Amino acid sequence: MRGSSHLAIGLITGVAVGGLVTGIPFSPAGIALAGFSALAPDLDHPESRLSQRLGFSRNYVRVAFVVAAGGLAAYTHFMLPQGPDRRMGFTAALSFGLIGIAMQGGSARRLALAFTGILTVLAGLYFEFLWLSLLGAFVALAPFTSHRTWTHTLWAAGLWTYIGYLANQTLGWHGVAQFAGAGYASHLVADSLTKAGVKWLMPFSETAFKIPLIRTGSTSGNLLEVGICTIYAALVLSLVVARMSF
Repeated sequence: MRGSSHLAIGLITGVAVGGLVTGIPFSPAGIALAGFSALAPDLDHPESRLSQRLGFSRNYVRVAFVVAAGGLAAYTHFMLPQGPDRRMGFTAALSFGLIGIAMQGGSARRLALAFTGILTVLAGLYFEFLWLSLLGAFVALAPFTSHRTWTHTLWAAGLWTYIGYLANQTLGWHGVAQFAGAGYASHLVADSLTKAGVKWLMPFSETAFKIPLIRTGSTSGNLLEVGICTIYAALVLSLVVARMSF
């Protein structure tokens, strides 16, 4: 499914959680969290909507490598004497420069997401927020997995829900785990409606669970996604209104 459809389904799921689950407050923040969580599984795809938002600009990453190469070359030239260390310094500088010049969009964004995740891990360690460090580790590692593999499993959904649970314990915001977990699961359910399906139980099973209704990117697939989002929104809205009327 397209990122826009996942976002819409996640937001609708957030409305369902806030409006239908007893004890969970209805809040715009919770709905937004469900929408964010619905995009999280596609962090394994460097061109996904969330990957583009979370990672620093890939051009900055490429420039950073080139600048690092220049700095290392200057340090080697002015500070290191003739010998093996000097040759090694220039070799490393050349390597950094070539990597920066040759780095294309996908690889640059993966590296940018890794930087973003590592910084988040460090922030979590500094503030002693385990949930923040786990979130950072997820963001850092997800781009280096194959698409629709590890992030599209029942275990990943459980981990994401657990991160929400820990955040709830730290922040005192009741409902974080429910909004986060439901949003994440909505992505897996939605992708199970595509022809490729989802390997929910990987690595214990390579079977892709699917109801092959949608061919992502096709005109018919796009229309089906709009139809599914519309029907889902109407169903949730009717249930929420009915619950409020009692």
